Amino acid sequence: MLNDALLGKLARQYGTPSYIFDESALEERIAAVREIFGADIRLCYSIKANPFLIPAALGKLDRLEVCSPGELDICKALGVPGGDIVYSGVYKSPENCDEAVTYPGTGAGIYTAESRGQLQFLEDAARRQNLTIPVLLRLSSGAQFGMSKEDLIYLISNRASYPHVRLEGVHYFVGTQRKNKGLHKQIEELEMLHGLFEEVRRDLGFRLQKLEYGPGLPVPLFEGDDFSDTLAPAKELAPVLQSVCAWAELTVEMGRFLATECGYYLTKVVDQKSADGKNYAITDGGINHVNYLGQIMGMKVPVIRHLKVEPEKSGAEALREDTKTYAICGSLCTTNDDLVRSVEMRGLATGDVLVFTNIGAYSVTEGIYLFLSRTMPRIVLYNKNSGPRLVRDFTETSPFNTIHS
Repeated sequence: MLNDALLGKLARQYGTPSYIFDESALEERIAAVREIFGADIRLCYSIKANPFLIPAALGKLDRLEVCSPGELDICKALGVPGGDIVYSGVYKSPENCDEAVTYPGTGAGIYTAESRGQLQFLEDAARRQNLTIPVLLRLSSGAQFGMSKEDLIYLISNRASYPHVRLEGVHYFVGTQRKNKGLHKQIEELEMLHGLFEEVRRDLGFRLQKLEYGPGLPVPLFEGDDFSDTLAPAKELAPVLQSVCAWAELTVEMGRFLATECGYYLTKVVDQKSADGKNYAITDGGINHVNYLGQIMGMKVPVIRHLKVEPEKSGAEALREDTKTYAICGSLCTTNDDLVRSVEMRGLATGDVLVFTNIGAYSVTEGIYLFLSRTMPRIVLYNKNSGPRLVRDFTETSPFNTIHS
């Protein structure tokens, strides 16, 4: 965890609003999860959670999940080996499949098919390159992602119709931040998948070898959540996952669980005011940059660190500082821009920096960046061995909202 002194230094050096992503923390998190799960379980990082962490993840994980042509372009630009890529995504056009199959080197390491139509696209793309490619069939969990069990069985039964595709297993993912007590849902899912593997072996005479599974393990985000051991869900599920290795080559897919803790969002208080008995702190950022899963209209309070622009006071002088309840609002012209609707702050001053923690996953990719044509934040990667480096400068969004004739 980066301390306040370092975060204050980074705020002065790079300005606000900015994201700081701690690569060392990510590497330590990956190592801890690997130790918990054991050597037989492979790990896959979903880069949609935060593509800026790809360099830190490379070599520490077995796979990177790529879900769009744009994400594939990012991997290409960063020199990600094709063998490390799981090419996934709910929508794949024939052109997208061609791009994945012709990715520098040998193409992607493995592909997922979300429908009968997608499998045909992959078959056609592989045929055009005279290749045979490995594919996982994604099983629906009741949403728009993946195919029905009936379609999955149909494709396996008719696998001879796809000579350039090698069906290797199943991809299954329900959702993220699943806080069900006891992880009983994940256990039920793995039992169901075991039954499916056995049914295919028994009835179709075909052995599914691989399972890519997204357990959607939760991480604490808000005041009142239990931060005592954020790896506890992985520890609880580990014995069940290890038992899966008896009947499938298991890859566990994660994004939020790996990346959340390594991220900080720095935003400056630029104005304060009171109206109708309510105190407001206005920041130079806002909900266009901050997105916590489960947060609606600022009703929950994330863990916020307060960096004072003036030196910390001590003794009686500190006791005299007012503690007030604030609504922290961003710079967007909408009543929805509540970062936090009600939080106590002591001695909050204009110019102070607020650090929103646990923001390493998704905020950087899910923010509504084009609203009001506001400037996008800087992005800084920090490594305890090499220090900070700026990897994306402030970026103006107005060109995206301008007619170009």
